[in-house]
Amino acid sequence: MKLVLFLVFTLFLQGAFGEIICEELPVGMCSFSISSSGKRCVLENYESNNGGIDFQCKTSEIVVKAMWELIESDDCINACGVDRKTIGISSDSLLDLKLTTKICSTECHQNCPNIVDLYYNLALGEGVYLPELCKVQKTMARRVMMSQVLSSGEASSPSTYSAANGPTSSESSGVDHAEAPM
Repeated sequence: MKLVLFLVFTLFLQGAFGEIICEELPVGMCSFSISSSGKRCVLENYESNNGGIDFQCKTSEIVVKAMWELIESDDCINACGVDRKTIGISSDSLLDLKLTTKICSTECHQNCPNIVDLYYNLALGEGVYLPELCKVQKTMARRVMMSQVLSSGEASSPSTYSAANGPTSSESSGVDHAEAPM
C-alpha cells in the first residue's frame, strides 16, 4: 500500500512541477520539444486498431546539451520553416531548399537555438557543417536572383554573364567559384 501511495504521490509531484514527458505531450506539440530529461521528443505514426494511421509522441534517444523542458514556440516554428507535424527526425529535410533557406535565416539562427541545434547536428551527421551549408545556400540564392535579373534584360554587361550559369569565367568576372559541401 505504501508503494502505491508513493507512486501516486510521485506522479502528482511530476505534474505539479511541470515536468515535460514526451509521451504525455499532445501530438500538436511534440515535434521540436525537449523533455525534462533533455531528450528530444519525436512524433511517430502507427497503424491503429481500425486500420487507420494514428500518431503518438515518443522520447527519442537524442540528448540535447544545455537544453531541457522546452516546447518550441510558434514564432520559431514559423521563422525556421519547420512543421509541428514532422514525423521522426531525418537529415533528408536538409535537401529541401525552402527549409534550409528558413533555417539559415537570421531570424531563425538568432532566436531559435533548439531548432538550429537540431539541424546543426543532423547536418554534422551527414558530414556537412551547417554554417557552410548556409553560406553556400545564400550564395546560390544570390546567383539565382542575379540570373533572374540578367535574363529579364536588365543587365548592364550581357557579354560577361550567362543567365543560366552566372559569370562566364571567374577570371573575367572576378568571382571565385566554390563547390557545395554536399
